[in-house]
Amino acid sequence: MNSEDSAPADSANPPHVDLVGVSKRFGGVQALRDVSLAIERGSIHGLVGENGAGKSTLAKIIAGVHRADKGRIVIDGREVDYRSPREALADGVTMIAQEPTLVPRRSVLKNIFLGIENARLGVVNAHELRRQYGELVESVGFDLDPDRLTGTLSVADQQKVEVLRAVARNARLIVLDEPTAALTVDEAQRLFETIRRLRDRGATLIYVSHFLAEVLELVDTVTVLRDGRVIRTSPARNETPDSLATGMLGRTMELTFPAKTLPPGDAPEVLSVQHLSRPPRVLDVSFTIRAGEILGLAGLIGSGRTEVARAIFGADRADSGEIRIDGHPLTVRSPVDAIRAGIAMLPESRKEHGLLMQRSITDNISLPHLPLVTSGGVVRRGSQRGIVEALARQLDVRARGLGARVDTLSGGNQQKVLFGKWLFQRPLVLLADEPTRGIDVGAKRAIYELLRGLAAEGLGVLLISSEHEEIVGLAHRVLVMRKGQIIEELEGDRITEDAIVRAALATSGPNPEAAS
Repeated sequence: MNSEDSAPADSANPPHVDLVGVSKRFGGVQALRDVSLAIERGSIHGLVGENGAGKSTLAKIIAGVHRADKGRIVIDGREVDYRSPREALADGVTMIAQEPTLVPRRSVLKNIFLGIENARLGVVNAHELRRQYGELVESVGFDLDPDRLTGTLSVADQQKVEVLRAVARNARLIVLDEPTAALTVDEAQRLFETIRRLRDRGATLIYVSHFLAEVLELVDTVTVLRDGRVIRTSPARNETPDSLATGMLGRTMELTFPAKTLPPGDAPEVLSVQHLSRPPRVLDVSFTIRAGEILGLAGLIGSGRTEVARAIFGADRADSGEIRIDGHPLTVRSPVDAIRAGIAMLPESRKEHGLLMQRSITDNISLPHLPLVTSGGVVRRGSQRGIVEALARQLDVRARGLGARVDTLSGGNQQKVLFGKWLFQRPLVLLADEPTRGIDVGAKRAIYELLRGLAAEGLGVLLISSEHEEIVGLAHRVLVMRKGQIIEELEGDRITEDAIVRAALATSGPNPEAAS
């Protein structure tokens, strides 16, 4: 064990959580191996690692979701063995998962106080609940309509309800597992403010995330796990994203992005978009993509990037504009028209719009293309299986088998299945919206290689990403959007994070020559 792994506890200020020799196995997989870790009271403690490193398992053991096979768990100076999240909650420990666990048809107010309402003779005192709600939102620092149904809220607002629910139950130790995976950058920043406010009120927070820069911005201390073991624990100020990645992978992360290879000068245009409009989010957008080119579409959240891709794909109907595929005009009334013409789209949320989470890998990859493996209304299982197996090997999808449900896979493998869905029948153009959101650093590299490889095979790629480093590292050309318009085009040495940010925040009007 690294000497930094576990500092001796200060007897005057014992840790809030003290884990000693904790191990956990799931079937043939050893998820945790002899983990010892101390988490300081009133701090934000980050857990990072690749998919399968054990960070979520460790977090769930602390929160009572799983039980350790062996080892000691000491919380607030007392050894515990929680048998359920309810038992942990009674001890002041709760977990906020990536997917909110609210009752969608109940109001914000009822979700927050569910199970702890003050009732007299079986009747809930509504006036008292509203008074408590007012005190609660004032102490935490944000507000929501207490009568709004939680099922109608954004993911970010649902997570606010989860935070309010935890505070209402006097949780002193809060575990957050990938809380920003489905959030925009702005929403994530607001969540960070809330987390810091909770820490300043004396709570201890354990923060699990794939986003290394985000972790270092937020946490006080960070623990790196690899293959179920603690590699090191150190103050966040002593780490960088590169040092964390090296610890996670066991090797340096030099050459994070594959080398760029420019498409041939005479490469044909595979996609031409002219004067595309869908007010107010898309306003007179024009650009082209050549075979073998990765075109980056950058800009702040709300600038219209996703809306451009959705209009091209037919998920939203454009009010005006012309789209050409391989030189031929295309009328897009629905995604079916786009798919038939050779356009594929990886949506921003694979769980909401990309995959059938409770269906198998085989079903997800092949369902949009069943006519290709069907004769007389009967699916040719051999052909279907052969194509899916070949794609799974090519994409290095790691699962128990092709019959495994997609919701049992890691985020990186789910994303690979989504790629497989669109490579079953090779497209001409791939619209990739946030293709690495919610996946770890090792899986990101695999996606980068895949995108670069598809471009090398002649596909045109439209890459939308909120990670400017990703745009800079992958794109041959970059268009920057603001308020529904393309305001800048960057090429060659001008493609830098600084140039993207400056263009996205500029106060001048759009460049009329951009993307012409």
